Amino acid sequence: MMLGYRPPLLRILLLLLLGTPCMARAILDVHKHKYPAAAPYTPVSYVIEPMDPPPDYEEEQFAASGLDDKTVRRLFIRKVFAVLSLQLFVTCGVVAVFTFERHVKLFVQLNNWTYWVGYMVFLVPYFILSCCSEFRRKHPWNLIALTVLTLAMSYMIGVISSFYDTDIVIIAVGITGLVCCTVMVFSLQTRFDFTSCYGVLCVCGTVFFFFGILCIFLYSRIMDLIYSALGALLFTCFLAVDTQLLLGNKKVSLNPEEYIFATLSLYLDIIHIFLYILRIMGRVRS
Repeated sequence: MMLGYRPPLLRILLLLLLGTPCMARAILDVHKHKYPAAAPYTPVSYVIEPMDPPPDYEEEQFAASGLDDKTVRRLFIRKVFAVLSLQLFVTCGVVAVFTFERHVKLFVQLNNWTYWVGYMVFLVPYFILSCCSEFRRKHPWNLIALTVLTLAMSYMIGVISSFYDTDIVIIAVGITGLVCCTVMVFSLQTRFDFTSCYGVLCVCGTVFFFFGILCIFLYSRIMDLIYSALGALLFTCFLAVDTQLLLGNKKVSLNPEEYIFATLSLYLDIIHIFLYILRIMGRVRS
């Protein structure tokens, strides 16, 4: 069944509520420890709810192009992974600068307010792309918004990475790449339908949110490690679901017109997996 998507209100609230307390913990850790918390936000595009598409919209688009469904789906998947590759390339480049360039690292460590500037810039295109389905399909504005979001997110990841040792960042990137490639290949090959589990993941995400609040008041290194491990596991499951939404042969699938939404979901899944792995390694090292 091919559906359009919009993020539910609950997940939007989770994004706003989770950013403040976790970043507060990160700023406190700058002074107490060498390694700050590495996950100050939670995207809302992972758990999605169906919304009926305009009547015959997809059929008219495909008929006009003269392409069958399988060809359209292959082009859709190819476009998503092409854009995703560019996003990850930009993010890795920014992280490399913030990690290897000593003057840049020192500047962002002494000016934590720049993180919040990037966070505010990130929120604007994120909400627009998440909530406005028509805007997501308007070229080139959708790509411009996605570019701004990617640059803002890359800056935020660069700031976080600057507080960690270079070898930890490199190892975290390697582990993230291995985990994500394995999960995505498995999701593309397996017959199990992960898309039927997104309701369960929504509940798990809500429980994870309240557990994060509990960790703020009952903070300890063990609790923080457990929280980070659960976060990495949760977003790995989201990555499996979002990957299968691209295929079109499962219970739920994405409209091929929604390549921006699909790219955004995969990108944020991968970013969060990296942040939680980085956080785990930083806590273990410290």
